[in-house]
Amino acid sequence: MTYAGYQKILCMVKKVMEKQRTLVLIKPDGVQRGLVGEIISRFEKKGIKIVGMKMLSVSKDLAEKHYGVHRGKPFFKPTVEYITSSPVVAMVLEGYNVIDMVRNMMGKTNPEDAMVGTIRGDYAQFIGRNIVHGSDSLDTAEFEINLWFKPEELMDYKRIDEDWLME
Repeated sequence: MTYAGYQKILCMVKKVMEKQRTLVLIKPDGVQRGLVGEIISRFEKKGIKIVGMKMLSVSKDLAEKHYGVHRGKPFFKPTVEYITSSPVVAMVLEGYNVIDMVRNMMGKTNPEDAMVGTIRGDYAQFIGRNIVHGSDSLDTAEFEINLWFKPEELMDYKRIDEDWLME
């Protein structure tokens, strides 16, 4: 293949790749176990940009809105009680196809099924204490980001290494 052919393929791939934003929560167990720095470091080392971040105590109202799709299910109340029990770190991450990338880095929801090398596979043991949350789709990400962050809390900037991360 010629260099021109290679460049043409790269241009097509870039069109398929979509710059996205996603919400990530480091849940109370991640905060209490001192894993905040390790988790943030994994995303940064991957080249994912943090465009918003804060530590907060989650109100019952915010928790119920966040987990609203699960209202009526047996795990709804315990999940709300858990997420409001201790501070969380909320982040908005940005990158190409970042939703799928972050979900792959987190591992399966049930840590028993999560691969070693993922956040849940390395640090979590139980589904109810699975360290992190990440948006599962573009629609969910938009809803969750708007729920957890005000527009003025999100940054728009270029990281110095962005040119080195993308072909």
